[in-house]
Amino acid sequence: MKPVDGKEVVSKGNNTIQWYPGHMVKAKQMVTQHLPMVDVVVELLDARIPAASRNPDIAASLGSKPRLVVLNKADLADPRVTRAWQQQLQEEGSSALAVVATGKEGLAELPLRAAALAKPALERWRRKGRLPRAPRVMMVGIPNVGKSTLINRLAGTGRLTVADRPGVTRIQQWVKIRGDLDLLDMPGILMPRIGDTQVGMKLAATGAISDAVFDLQEVAYALLSWLLEPYPDLIRQRYGLTDLGDPLSCLHSIGIKRGALRTGGEVDLLRTAEHLLDEFRGGRIGRISLEYPTSTNVVG
Repeated sequence: MKPVDGKEVVSKGNNTIQWYPGHMVKAKQMVTQHLPMVDVVVELLDARIPAASRNPDIAASLGSKPRLVVLNKADLADPRVTRAWQQQLQEEGSSALAVVATGKEGLAELPLRAAALAKPALERWRRKGRLPRAPRVMMVGIPNVGKSTLINRLAGTGRLTVADRPGVTRIQQWVKIRGDLDLLDMPGILMPRIGDTQVGMKLAATGAISDAVFDLQEVAYALLSWLLEPYPDLIRQRYGLTDLGDPLSCLHSIGIKRGALRTGGEVDLLRTAEHLLDEFRGGRIGRISLEYPTSTNVVG
């Protein structure tokens, strides 16, 4: 392993992205330790990649605890695909809600859903003769999925540090949120080993993994390979292209259109890749989902 920005980074051999800072091991242990203290778990996912942004290790640790699955960044995702994800999650037995932490969508409903799921636990608490208390909620999710932003909006404060990079939250924090809920924010926890290259590339494309860890050009190629078939009109409109070609040709054309050229007129593919990823992450290309609720979980 080698340190990058104070984090432990595992080799990217065979195009597989590995990134598991040491503090995430402790964070996973904290989830297990604090789980008995809460009534409900809010599992926060990225609406663009609900499958890739779901940590199976954490999901397995939650057991039978009532769970509200929240699809954040819904304003960046394809709305028809998000609705399909909500339907599948509900069919699987999970309450599912689409939200926009930076806006208003779903924010009023989230505390109501969480409180409703907590009712059975609070009723058991009451039957034991204990004093009434507020529902206790734990929020979990991978890095950079928007937990701190969402909690600050629900709490109406700026108590939690927010940054557009993964791994900012490092400790558990109790926060009082609207609806008289006590919410425990946990550090973001990524999978210790991302064995599926597609999953790793999706996490990289959406910014869940530090840009210092992966090859930007490879991620840009992968992103275009997911976009060209289901969203060709968005690419054409955003970059003024007519013939998209394959992912490499398309990236080359985008570089020309955006003036990402070296001396002599050669396209700077790294600079173009950075530009493409920045525009995708910011939603400037359009509302795009990279996964469908199918066995393959790949748009196409």
